[in-house]
Amino acid sequence: MSARPSIWSAWRAPYLMTAPAAILFAIMVVVPLILTGVLSFHVFDFTTGVKDEWTLAHYWAVVSDDYYHGIFARTLLIALATTVLCVLIGAPEAYILSRMQPRWRSAFLLVILAPLLVSVVVRAFGWSMLLGPEGPILTAMDAMGFGKPRLLYTQGAIIVALVHVMIPFMVIPVWTSLQKLDPTVEQASLSLGASPFTTFRRVVLPQVLPGILSGSLIVFGLSASAFAIPGLLGGRRLKVVATVIYDEYLHELNWPLGAAIAAILLIANLVVMLTYNRIVENRYKKSLS
Repeated sequence: MSARPSIWSAWRAPYLMTAPAAILFAIMVVVPLILTGVLSFHVFDFTTGVKDEWTLAHYWAVVSDDYYHGIFARTLLIALATTVLCVLIGAPEAYILSRMQPRWRSAFLLVILAPLLVSVVVRAFGWSMLLGPEGPILTAMDAMGFGKPRLLYTQGAIIVALVHVMIPFMVIPVWTSLQKLDPTVEQASLSLGASPFTTFRRVVLPQVLPGILSGSLIVFGLSASAFAIPGLLGGRRLKVVATVIYDEYLHELNWPLGAAIAAILLIANLVVMLTYNRIVENRYKKSLS
């Protein structure tokens, strides 16, 4: 006759099961963040390098300089525009995907996820060839009499390429939320005299909103910290925060300043994402009440 597990063992089991993931998370994420934060307070000298002294000068240099203000504003604007476009494109795609037959759904899901199977650097080079002066887009515009406007090394090029990369991160959460929606509920709403817009606003949207919230947070966070696409499609003059951090680390060798910029970007991301989360959650609760 086997002994029954003790209360202590039952209480301890969840912690033992999650311990490997928690330890890996701590080693790969928490510890580097702590070390980066500590590094950001060190004194830096161009002749001797990082000193074992403490200062807030790097944070003050970022907060008080209009140069960095413009870079942060540009980065957040690009991330916001990318998020809005991903919502406008990805949410309808997810809705259509949820209404497809299974065989067609699998094919279109593969098309949506295809960008994730290609290296982000390869995708960025592909967009640079498409948007370049001799690319097919400008060649076609020139043939139609529109001339050859500058597309490459602009904010628009960065946003377009980021949307292409981030769309799967919006479609999947919204599609997952739509799986919980019973199509007969929509049909019942329409049969009771509700307009399609009212049905979408009162029936579909409350179910889709958690997926849109999750996808928006993922897209915004990844877009604000993106490096490869802004670096390749924005050029050396169109700076974002990630490229500035790269320059401080590898070109200027000013690691403390780069760490301070990275810490401020992380804080700004958290503030924007938590505020957005609170606003959307409050509206979601009101829509259910």
